[in-house]
This record gives sequence, structure tokens and C-alpha cells, in this order.
Amino acid sequence: MELQIRDVSKTYANGVQALKHVTLTIPMGMYGLLGPNGAGKSTLMRTLATLQEPDTGTIRLGEIDVVRQRDELRRTLGYLPQEFGVYPKVNAEDLLDHFAVLKGIADRKARRAAVEGLLRQTNLWEVRKKHLGGYSGGMRQRFGIAVALLGNPRLIIVDEPTAGLDPAERVRFLNLLSELGENSVVILSTHIVEDVSELCSCMAIIDQGRILLEAEPLRAIADVEGRIWSRTVPRSELPALEREHAVISTRLLAGRTIAHVYSDGSPGAEFEAVEPDLKDVYFAAMGGHGRSARPVEVAA
Repeated sequence: MELQIRDVSKTYANGVQALKHVTLTIPMGMYGLLGPNGAGKSTLMRTLATLQEPDTGTIRLGEIDVVRQRDELRRTLGYLPQEFGVYPKVNAEDLLDHFAVLKGIADRKARRAAVEGLLRQTNLWEVRKKHLGGYSGGMRQRFGIAVALLGNPRLIIVDEPTAGLDPAERVRFLNLLSELGENSVVILSTHIVEDVSELCSCMAIIDQGRILLEAEPLRAIADVEGRIWSRTVPRSELPALEREHAVISTRLLAGRTIAHVYSDGSPGAEFEAVEPDLKDVYFAAMGGHGRSARPVEVAA
């Protein structure tokens, strides 16, 4: 089973074209959708979750036409949006039981087993009686995943799930996500490169509604091997460097700027070759450099 997205576009009433002829093939397992804020990630996630319709294009999950068979898709969908509300004075066990009823799990014994299993899977069983208003950000995210997993969905969508989490909560949450891709299509939409590099076997980079690159992370890194160069310069010299070379990223270190440059060959004796990582792939793609590891349809 795979999710097939073909030539999907979406323009809002204010004239913003959020998606521009998006075409992706998403297999079972963890799939990363990487892009900056405002790139179109959340629009695509809401479209896949049947919360809005595309203007053009088709979406299929196996035999399900996502646009025309919304009810069928929703029966096998788990969705954790970027922001979701909870009742702060209700405990996790009772609220998850309520959501299980809404999901159609009518049998009380089956529902009790499902609720207990998910609370244990998300490591919330010991705090199941605690009001959700007292949960930390990471605990709330794990509760959101428990809700998303009700009914054993075949498509799971998580939108910016680690934003705002402290490092320890982020690790716990990523470990949980990594367990989910064995029997489902799991889409991780994020602007955090490390989330994708640590979890996903396939990925796409999106910006301004267009797919810039679709690849396996390790293959994408190999494709920029020998093309990423580093140079440390005073901050005052950075504008001149940017005029002369394809600077894809910069960072400050002890008052000086470390610049990464994309070039097929050595840009000069002052530069050192860099062993690339997924951040270099991301910034190269955002800068219009590099090559897709798989053909991608991008509208002109």
C-alpha cells in the first residue's frame, strides 16, 4: 500500500497559491515532508486529512480515492495537527475513551483494551488519571498520538510534532514515532531537519508550494558529496562572499561566520571540503542547487 499524490494544487480565497502541482509517491513507513514555515506543508497535510479539498489533482491511499471517498479515508486515518485542543480538567483515560467511542469502538471491553494499550504504548499509563491541563508539552503530544492511533489507522499524519518540546521530550516522542511505520504510511511534516534524518527512510522538500526534491535521505546526501565547501570569514566579509559564491548556509562561531558553499569543484584555496549531511541537502535544495534523487514533476 502507498499514498499517491498527483498534480495537486490549492489556491485560497485571498489569492495565495499554497500548493503548486504537487506529485509524490509515499510508501509504507516513515516519510518526511521537510520545509520552512509557510512552505505549504500544513496545507498538504490538511488536504490529505480531508479537512479541505484540492482545486486540482488526485490522491489515492491504496484503493481509496481520498478526495471522493472522504468517509472511507477518515475511518483509517490518524491525524495529529500542529495545534490541537484538549479539555484541561478531564483525565487522559476518560478523554481517550470518549474519542474511542467517536471512532466507532462501541464494545466496552474492546474499547477498554484499546485505551489501555495506547496509554501504555505512549508511556502515559501511570499518569492516566491526571488532568490533561497538568500535562507537559511532550505528554500532550504523546496523548495526541494515542488519539491518532485509535482504530489502527493505515495513514498517520503528524504535523510539526516536536516544535516546542525540550530535548528529552523530543527524544521520547521521536522514539515513539519510529515504532509506528511498520504497518502504516506515516507522514512527518516538519521544518526540523534532524527529525527527518533520524526517522525517515524517504523524504521530500517543499517550498512555496512546490516540491523541490524527493529522495531517500542517504541517497540525497550522497548526491551532494564533493559539492559542499566551508570557509570561515569575518562577518563583514560575508556580503562579498555571497556575491562571488553560492552560499547555502551560514552560522556564527566565536564572532566569525562559517559559510557553506555549493560548488561542483573547489571554489578556491581558502575553502575546505565538507562531509555533507541532510542540512546541506536541505539548504542546497532551498537555494536551487543539487539534483533530485528521483524525478520530480514541478510546474513551470
